[in-house]
Amino acid sequence: MFEDIKDKVVLVTGSSKGIGREIARYFHKYGAKVAINYSSSEREAIKLKEELKDRVEIFKADVSKRQEVHNMVKEIEEKLGKIDILVNNAGIWYLMPFEEYDEEKFNKMWEINFKGMIYTTLEVLPHMKEKGKGVIINMASNAGIGTSAPTNTFYAITKSAVIMLTKRLAFELGKYNIRVNAIAPGWIETDMTIGGKSENEIKELEEWFKTRTSLSMVGKPEYIAKAALFLAVADYMTGQVVVIDGGRTDNLTHSV
Repeated sequence: MFEDIKDKVVLVTGSSKGIGREIARYFHKYGAKVAINYSSSEREAIKLKEELKDRVEIFKADVSKRQEVHNMVKEIEEKLGKIDILVNNAGIWYLMPFEEYDEEKFNKMWEINFKGMIYTTLEVLPHMKEKGKGVIINMASNAGIGTSAPTNTFYAITKSAVIMLTKRLAFELGKYNIRVNAIAPGWIETDMTIGGKSENEIKELEEWFKTRTSLSMVGKPEYIAKAALFLAVADYMTGQVVVIDGGRTDNLTHSV
């Protein structure tokens, strides 16, 4: 099923850790040439490159800076080739109640979570249009479709924007055979979601989410990576948002 991924050039933004790292691993497993992007986690990026060994390069760029994105894409093309699959994964997360609005934190989320996707997409489009084919996968969140906790309001806003961007890009780019879809994960256990917490706090968090998903499971990065692989080869699928949250969304309105 995934033979079409072999030898494709894949850029995964924010892929030195967490979900992005697992997505990079899975694409590499099926023969892709993988561009690992990082902004500050150089040590983790180097470690991942050493793990994957061949068909992989690392590239430093802050996706919220358009010139850095431009330079990164140019370097990727020189080292690996033109980008066939773009996975817009880079993102950050700040928790704050609405009445404790912090403009600096919100702007940073907006710049990275949303505008960063605009910049990377603009940079890869010329080649995809010329080739008459391309795949763009945007990382949204189930927070963007209504599962957000009270302290998640502003993060949810950035992710709902990602969902709308996905749908509009699918509409505009379909004539070039460029497919655009999004993944909306629920709570996934990564450095971003459990970083800084004690072992007991992590266990409590895991139990809390288990009781609020239909599958009574904790989300793992590999679940999202497998979905990204599917979207990369789903030739008749575009403009869709794939929710992967163990049934968390359904649990909001149904008793189980």
